[in-house]
Amino acid sequence: MPADGATTDRRNDISPSSFPATPVPVGNGNANGSIPVPTNSNYRLRLNPNQQHRPDNYVDLESEFTPMLFSSLERYLPPSLLNAPRELKHKYMREILGRYSTNGERNRVQRHKEYRQKITSNYQPLYRELYQLNVTTFFVPSFIKAFMANDSSRDDSIRSIMSEPAPGVYTFNMLQPRFCEMLLAEVENFEKWIQETKFRIMRPNTMNKYGAVLDDFGMNSMLEKLMEDFIRQISRIFFVDVGGFALDSHHGFVVEYGYNRDIELGFHVDDSEVTLNVCLGKQFSGGELYFRGVRCDKHMNTEALPEEIFDYSHVPGHAIIHRGRHRHGARATTAGQRINLLLWCRSSVFRELKKHQKEFARWCGECQREKRERLHQAVTAKKMELFRGQGC
Repeated sequence: MPADGATTDRRNDISPSSFPATPVPVGNGNANGSIPVPTNSNYRLRLNPNQQHRPDNYVDLESEFTPMLFSSLERYLPPSLLNAPRELKHKYMREILGRYSTNGERNRVQRHKEYRQKITSNYQPLYRELYQLNVTTFFVPSFIKAFMANDSSRDDSIRSIMSEPAPGVYTFNMLQPRFCEMLLAEVENFEKWIQETKFRIMRPNTMNKYGAVLDDFGMNSMLEKLMEDFIRQISRIFFVDVGGFALDSHHGFVVEYGYNRDIELGFHVDDSEVTLNVCLGKQFSGGELYFRGVRCDKHMNTEALPEEIFDYSHVPGHAIIHRGRHRHGARATTAGQRINLLLWCRSSVFRELKKHQKEFARWCGECQREKRERLHQAVTAKKMELFRGQGC
């Protein structure tokens, strides 16, 4: 029997088949009370979340899934469970997620967990202060001030530091020079350790042969805090149409371009809902990003409209943030070395809901164009019908 308020029509429920799984720290909960958790396999999450509900924090509970995923999903629980003790909600959501986690996926997660443990138990960080988010030493004052505003004015305060040089592309000053220098040195130290130990690491993605995954050598907690406290607030304002309000996992890495490194990056989209890209340095020429419009899977190879064409030149310490589906590439770095920090932010809820949609006019440029064309054709047909009705 479905949960209270749920429907038996699977199209109206969330079945999280693509939710990411990452290891989290072990700890003790702090809930109290006693509410039995339903075990009936027909229970599912609700399509329409309770937006007023403030979810619990699950960072200290043992699970194969990222803690932010549980905080994000909690708003989709049946109403009778929203105020249940945290451990009971956690168990309920884990049971749901477990039905969509295959043995292969669980084995992959375990292997990756062991891979990370091998690195972190042997690699000695150069700057341990980088591994915990420190607002005053990481960010420039203007960035900090924007987020310190009270609840009623914070959105406007964040908007005030943003520039929008092209539709859906936002830039702002973010990182202090000293932080950039330290992070560059930490990455170089990690690369040196790799060479000395001949440890075989996984590179950031299939397109970059150089660079490192920061999450894999201990920075995952820091980057998760960055996403939760800052990037999710930005995304809730500018990228609500692609799940910016419910970012719950991330992939953080650096990429390296220049001599004896990657030179350029081909035309592509990111495996993210929202991408943060910050230039760390060093001295370089070229390497501009070029953007060609946001597209859904169906329209990935359509032509860019004139207003969608935009080029961006990197500035150390300055960030650019955009939808992951915003088609882009990186031109050749013609001199020097360019290193960038990237944070791919994802929303499990959005990815599941997207499976049940046929068009994406809220964010896909081509879906918008097709919708306008259909409207134009309907108006034209109506005019012709009225014209014939007047006997003209």
